[in-house]
Amino acid sequence: MKKTFLLVAIAIFGLSASTNAQEYWNFGIKGGANFTNMSSDGFEDNNSRTGFHLGLLAEIPVSDRFSIQPEALYSTQGFEVETSNYTDEYKLDYIQVPLIAKIYLIDGLAVEAGPSFNFLVNEEYEYESGLLDIENDSELASSFEFGGALGLSYKFNNGFFLSGRYTKGFTNVYDSDDFDDDAIKNNGFQVGLGLQF
Repeated sequence: MKKTFLLVAIAIFGLSASTNAQEYWNFGIKGGANFTNMSSDGFEDNNSRTGFHLGLLAEIPVSDRFSIQPEALYSTQGFEVETSNYTDEYKLDYIQVPLIAKIYLIDGLAVEAGPSFNFLVNEEYEYESGLLDIENDSELASSFEFGGALGLSYKFNNGFFLSGRYTKGFTNVYDSDDFDDDAIKNNGFQVGLGLQF
């Protein structure tokens, strides 16, 4: 999995070393908060998990109003269940590699949409109650998820930008036969800010 991520990162960010259009690319960093959940007919009363995302991007202008923006983000996801007696927290951390199309509606304001190739790097389960505390690494989730993102961003003249996205996993979180036929999928919102150089 590490080799796969390395190859994807090289394809996205290493390409600039061999292109004549490098000076037109806008590289940047971004980060912010995640509010994520998992949806299924078998899930009830679960709350969103608050996490974060942080990573790199490269905006590649295609025309005055259209750009392609590949990204590589570390994203913490999952869900929580909280009652008066106990708290469950299930953590799924991914390296997300979105390939975003940006359409500028007006100067600075863009609609963003595109696929996301997500690689699982960490999975943990925590249970806390008055009698028992459990924290375990888990290996139940699939190592790869195909998803998508849809949102808005606004870029200021100084290179700073704000962004908000809805993210959705299109493939099942689990590929094991141990789970029933109900597909369990990630979903959530990312809000954040960044800087392009």
